[in-house]
Amino acid sequence: MSEHSSNDTLARLAAVLEARKGAAPDSSYVASLYHKGLNKILEKVGEESVETILAAKDAANSGDCSELIYETADLWFHSLVMLAALGQHPQAVLDELDRRFGLSGHAEKAARSQS
Repeated sequence: MSEHSSNDTLARLAAVLEARKGAAPDSSYVASLYHKGLNKILEKVGEESVETILAAKDAANSGDCSELIYETADLWFHSLVMLAALGQHPQAVLDELDRRFGLSGHAEKAARSQS
């Protein structure tokens, strides 16, 4: 485990993502994504989802999870860009996960379908 907590890493990343919103598109990858708009960001989330699934299949066969970890990091990163583009902070997702902690997955899913 690194010296930084998960929450600290997410907070630092969220601050960088927020700062890049007003940056010139050629100044960073994230700024270029924001400039291209939400559809491009969503396309990247979809692409990274597929790559993560393929890496998981490969890891199941090979036992080597290094590519899975790499692709999952890409997926999480692009998901955070998506959230930031929509004005959301990673803490909102952590809060939702905290809310679900201790709930039965079946009960949580049933509660969502009744809403």
